[in-house]
Amino acid sequence: MTRQRTLTGYRPTGKLHLGHWFGNLQNMLALQEEYDAFYFVADWHAMTSMWADTTEIRRFTEEQVLDWIAAGLDPAKCTIYRQSDVPEVAELAMYFTMVTPMSWLERVPSYKEQREQITDRDLGNVGFFLYPLLQAADITIVRADLVPVGEDQLPHLELTREIVRRFNTAFPSADGKGYLVEPKGLTPKEGARVPGTDGRKMSKSYGNAIFLDDSPEEITAKVMSMITDPARKLKSDPGDPSICPLHAIHKLVSSDTADIAGWDACCRSAECGCVAHKRKLIEDLIAYLAPFQERRAALAMRPGYAWEVLSEGAARARPVIRGVVDTVRALVKIDE
Repeated sequence: MTRQRTLTGYRPTGKLHLGHWFGNLQNMLALQEEYDAFYFVADWHAMTSMWADTTEIRRFTEEQVLDWIAAGLDPAKCTIYRQSDVPEVAELAMYFTMVTPMSWLERVPSYKEQREQITDRDLGNVGFFLYPLLQAADITIVRADLVPVGEDQLPHLELTREIVRRFNTAFPSADGKGYLVEPKGLTPKEGARVPGTDGRKMSKSYGNAIFLDDSPEEITAKVMSMITDPARKLKSDPGDPSICPLHAIHKLVSSDTADIAGWDACCRSAECGCVAHKRKLIEDLIAYLAPFQERRAALAMRPGYAWEVLSEGAARARPVIRGVVDTVRALVKIDE
């Protein structure tokens, strides 16, 4: 039987962190075993917020591919490609602009959130506003059945589904069923929202991230600066692990459930302090990231490898993408 297709895209905006690792990467590893998995580096998406200085995007693209492979993605099992290597996606996005009301884009929660919280860049450009629409083209151009997303991305996926329905209604296929696939979402099984060192969602933009390649010294400094339960001002004050970023991250990186339960209990009873728990998390986190960091260092010794992977992936994806665009051109009668 033909396997269903999944699609995931990442913007190459810098190093990957624990939020990526637990929010989506672990699902990506599992999905490549069960589905026809497509993974793309969203360099055009990166430009929507990095347009004033694009000099780092190419380097970030290479590093992201190496990070993916070090994490366990296998180019023999999945299709890895760069968004700008398949420019047909821009053509499909243009057709979507014709059927998508501006009000649909204005209501996307992440658009409003990032405009308010990211103040060090000019996000008033049209490209940033159209980000969800280009994302819809990314998904539909490979005929993805499923899209693994975190909770914060569900509105984007629902917008894609609305755009597909509107396009299929405006330009019906011969069988009347609609040509474009309406994708469904797959939410991560764990760690959909990994907290950063300040308690907000972990994000490079917020400056609260623990990166996968952080050195032991960097990990130590970041963990020791983490906020915990704000109500616990003294060691003698009982804490609430359910609202503590320290506990949330430790549960993800430690396989010792008895140890985690012990820290939970002693926090609630005020029998242990946050500093001792931070030291234990530092130890466990360094050990947890060591295998990834070793694989990543080995890949860095292979010049040009990332670009070989991207070139081969684009060649594998292109027949699917070209077929979609050719069919869409026929449906909108652009050549008649």
